[in-house]
Amino acid sequence: MSERQSAIYIMANKYRGTLYTGVTSDLIQRVYQHKHAQISGFTNRYCCHCLVYYELFDEIVNAIEREKQIKAGSRRNKIILIEQMNLALLDLYPSLL
Repeated sequence: MSERQSAIYIMANKYRGTLYTGVTSDLIQRVYQHKHAQISGFTNRYCCHCLVYYELFDEIVNAIEREKQIKAGSRRNKIILIEQMNLALLDLYPSLL
């Protein structure tokens, strides 16, 4: 993944731990910022430094719409979504580089 592309993503601090859902126009850069505590706030406070899920979009408006849909869902639904793509909840960031 070398070019900027809109995405929604979910960060976690441990297996079935705290989850954070976000949206960005540059997934690699944004996850790097979370991993290196360059962003103060929720992910830094709760050590959510592991990228466990993401979806890519051509348009940022579609990504924002999807983020709202995921955030409106239950924690259980988020875990199901994550496990469908990443059963072991491995950090997916290295696969983006």
